[in-house]
Amino acid sequence: MTPVHFSFSSAFVLGLMGLAFHRTHLLSALLCLEGMMLSLFIALALWTLQFESTSFSTAPMLLLAFSACEASTGLALLVATARTHGNDRLQNLNLLQC
Repeated sequence: MTPVHFSFSSAFVLGLMGLAFHRTHLLSALLCLEGMMLSLFIALALWTLQFESTSFSTAPMLLLAFSACEASTGLALLVATARTHGNDRLQNLNLLQC
């Protein structure tokens, strides 16, 4: 494994561990998700540059578009929960109540 591959895989794993273990605020969960998506985007972009194939060149842009949609949805949910519950702590949110 090259150092570049190790750095991107470790960045993804660190984002995943942050998402799994530090789930106190919704904003920190969203930041961990964005870090994971950024490491995936850079790794996929470097992978397509390494193979020099034009058929895989749209995959990083598609991933970046989905990442932007995920970020906007997450921020909209953050604003909605902050308005209704007063804070963004994940412990106060109950999915069984409407």
